[in-house]
Amino acid sequence: MLRMFKWFVGAEVLLVVLPFVLGRYDWLLNAQIAFISASLVLGASMFSYSQMVYSRLESGSAIPDDDRDTLDKIEDPHDLYGEEMPANDTAALKHAIHEEKQRMKQHRRSLVQVLRDSRASLSFMRLGAYLLLFVGFFYLSKNQLLHIPSYLLGLALPIVITLGVLMSKKEETHEAGL
Repeated sequence: MLRMFKWFVGAEVLLVVLPFVLGRYDWLLNAQIAFISASLVLGASMFSYSQMVYSRLESGSAIPDDDRDTLDKIEDPHDLYGEEMPANDTAALKHAIHEEKQRMKQHRRSLVQVLRDSRASLSFMRLGAYLLLFVGFFYLSKNQLLHIPSYLLGLALPIVITLGVLMSKKEETHEAGL
């Protein structure tokens, strides 16, 4: 996080200095509004998802209860090819269908479970950050101050910085053998 913060401060300094060097003062307002609001959206998203992951780890609901691997779940979501059955045995087939229906009923999710899992996407911090992003854009647009290239630069920098820091961290972890 400290590394990401340093990169964000460096990008902020760049976005303040660049308009003065280029003599384009309309860039300053556009890039600042976009950069700050996009940074808040990313920060709120990362915080809310990390809180969701920690709460699921603490409650133990993040640990899968079956032994099927992810690729098998994607290719055969209903585990139709998991057990070998004789092709002509209709009683065994009916029993397998009945078991599958029972298993699907057990995996139904209630409204409370769906809301609990979507808590990260509906967090007030994240919704507030998106609201700030939209209000900033509409403010610039309504007052005819919107300069698309500088606004897109301000939006893209936090995303590029976050991806760059996370990818470099992944490479460091991979090189360390962890």
